[in-house]
Amino acid sequence: MVAVASVTAHNLATGTSAKRSNTSQPPRRVGNVPVYEQEFWTSKQRQANPLHEVSYRGCFKPQLPAYFIDRLSKAGDVIYDPFCGRGTTAIEAALLGRHVATNDVNPLSAILTRPRLEAPLIASIDVRLRALKLVPKRRIDIDLTMFYHPDTERELLNLRAYLAERFDSGAEDDADRWIRMVATNRLTGHSPGFFSAYTLPPNQAVSQESQIKINEKTGKKPEYRDVRALILRKSMQLQSDLNAAARWRLQQAAAQAQFHQGSAARTTELADDSVQLTVTSPPFLNVVQYAKDNWLRCWFNNLDADAIGQGITMSTTVADWSEEMFAVLQELHRVTRPKGWVAFEVGEVQRGTIKLEEAVVPLATAAGFRCEAILINTQKFTKTSNIWGIGNNERGTNSNRIVMLQKPG
Repeated sequence: MVAVASVTAHNLATGTSAKRSNTSQPPRRVGNVPVYEQEFWTSKQRQANPLHEVSYRGCFKPQLPAYFIDRLSKAGDVIYDPFCGRGTTAIEAALLGRHVATNDVNPLSAILTRPRLEAPLIASIDVRLRALKLVPKRRIDIDLTMFYHPDTERELLNLRAYLAERFDSGAEDDADRWIRMVATNRLTGHSPGFFSAYTLPPNQAVSQESQIKINEKTGKKPEYRDVRALILRKSMQLQSDLNAAARWRLQQAAAQAQFHQGSAARTTELADDSVQLTVTSPPFLNVVQYAKDNWLRCWFNNLDADAIGQGITMSTTVADWSEEMFAVLQELHRVTRPKGWVAFEVGEVQRGTIKLEEAVVPLATAAGFRCEAILINTQKFTKTSNIWGIGNNERGTNSNRIVMLQKPG
């Protein structure tokens, strides 16, 4: 790892993991900020731990935070993500021996992230699953017959009730939280590894009406899925690459992890000058409807999707988005250590016609940061993008656009 204090924009952009084909040419600039565009990391460069394989709309690949955590922090530093989502930055930071702080306005974020830091033993998860009573009939307040076989629905209703009782009574433990996380992740999808009938994509639930049309088109009815068996199978897959050292690092991070819920512009629980590195990706205008996409996950966890949606930044113009992000950048400046870093990933919006990275530069400067570089990691479309029926260079995200910020020392 390059000594953190000595990192410059140039060696950040031309490190040993980057392809050097473009480094001989002077970089173009946005104002005074150099722009480096190349393939800095690939999905095969460092195989991601299976623990990351939890679906969530709008998430980035683990290789992105790994690139910056490796270069801009050391063991024991605090790594932060104010828009945590499924917890990619947090999980990767913990696996690399860093401390973790997260924030998200959506409580689903902590539901998906915390259990993977705790990583209870498969044997403990199995014992808890075997003890569940999933047979009693229960009333349901919404129609889910288009998604689930009646017996699968009954098992899910009993599991939902059990988890709610454990949480409300204060008895919920790491095994319960793990089971909740996996069940939340398996509610709908496109293979027999999910509880539902065939549906796409696996990181959001379509409406009941849309699922009825999918069933009619495919000519299939929901088949029985064994809830216990699928949770155990997914648990084993998620933990398939956790050796003793990795598990220890995760649990050390879990013991000190900070999970905050609320606006990224008002994280008063985070101490001043406490964060060495932030790696984050804020909402991109109104591209992703997080609350709408997660309605079924919210129902399973007794959360109000509409209330959550009201708190999520869904700006429709760059001006509105910039106003929201300026407040976030001011708060990040407060919590970042002197000489600490922020990797602010803004993706690709409207086929690249809107360059949010160029909007971030003056905002970050006004917030007190130095803008050291813009890194654009270009890659071909992934399988996830193709699931949406998107072709390369047509729609969606085909590059990661990261503004690199440093707090003056």
